[in-house]
Amino acid sequence: MLSPLFLSLRAMTHKEPKNFNPHPYAYHQELILEITALTNLGAGVAKPDDWVVMVPFTVPGERVRARIFRNHKNFSEADLVEVLEPSPDRVQPVCPLFGRCGGCQYQHMRYTAQLEWKRSHVEETFLRIAGIAVKAAVPIHSEHTYGYRSKITPHHQQPRNGVLGPLGFLAQSSRTSIVDVDSCAIATPVINEELLIARQQREQDAKRGRIRKGATLLLRDSMEGVTMDHSRIISEKVGPCLFQFKAGDFFQNNPFVLPHMVEAVVERASATGLPFLIDAYCGSGLFGVSAAGSFQEVLGIEINESSVHWARANAAINRKDNCKFMVGQAEAVFEEVPFPGKDSVVVIDPPRKGCDTAFLKQLFRYAPARLVYVSCDPATQARDVAECLANGYRIEDIQPVDLFPQTRHIENIAVLIRNPS
Repeated sequence: MLSPLFLSLRAMTHKEPKNFNPHPYAYHQELILEITALTNLGAGVAKPDDWVVMVPFTVPGERVRARIFRNHKNFSEADLVEVLEPSPDRVQPVCPLFGRCGGCQYQHMRYTAQLEWKRSHVEETFLRIAGIAVKAAVPIHSEHTYGYRSKITPHHQQPRNGVLGPLGFLAQSSRTSIVDVDSCAIATPVINEELLIARQQREQDAKRGRIRKGATLLLRDSMEGVTMDHSRIISEKVGPCLFQFKAGDFFQNNPFVLPHMVEAVVERASATGLPFLIDAYCGSGLFGVSAAGSFQEVLGIEINESSVHWARANAAINRKDNCKFMVGQAEAVFEEVPFPGKDSVVVIDPPRKGCDTAFLKQLFRYAPARLVYVSCDPATQARDVAECLANGYRIEDIQPVDLFPQTRHIENIAVLIRNPS
């Protein structure tokens, strides 16, 4: 039998929820299932009688006992009750909260298997979303599969009747319940030391009546140590370059893999010797500044003025005089670009939602010779890449990056080149 940690509260109560759909399975009906695949959310997939059942914390190749808790139109969800025949890729989770805390999905799986499934997820996503058959490389990764995360944001709810609730992360499959976390297995050791201090300070503040509402804390590890101040200016070394930014601003938070990812982007951007680089969605200048030595001129474009400020500062800190950054208007991103598209590479690193239609139309009118598209969501990336293929580009390379071991998350680099006209 599994540890009780793997059984959700709904699995331990027999009360049927209101509006439960009883087809094709009854509430808490138990099934013996063969797990054949994983979803992009990390749940195991079984297909009994041509129906799909998703079971978290399972590994492909396993035979398990699962308990139904929800039936959808096209699939069902079940809790894992017992692993009857484990996969050779199953391992003992490091964190005692695994299965309850929603932060990790893969601690029960051997790391080499995690990498293979993430690689296959990229391929499957491109095929399913865009009908594009691609061959993805083994994800870029590091030996730090635990203790790597340099930023965490634990939260707590408003005290009830003066009683302080848990401080931690959302529970598995919940949008409201918080699991109390004393130590996070994927956070850096110094963050966990500061988390303990923060918990003690929170208890003292509660006794003095200083905590009256819920809040989200910030713990960010950098060259200056761990800070909880969103406005503090901190430093991060990425390869040979130094970057400064506000602790609360976005910056990738795996310092062990990030240099390898940046190196991969720079290598792919500079591979054909084109003289000009445009860093779209440039943020604080990570890719533009890092690649400056490989190009005659670099221009970063960003709609956020604060980010442009830090990009310019980082170019100055690293003495990259050929790096310029400007605030681009959403409706005219490439209007002031002085370089011809045929001589330019564009690096794209959009938010999770991907590129909007207006940006893509402007990009295709500009017609750069080469695109390096970095994404934290292969699904929206696949959608955008399909648009690129329909507008004169072809795929040269697909390179996943595992910035977040033990979790379902995957970054992906897609390289596209413009077809001869």
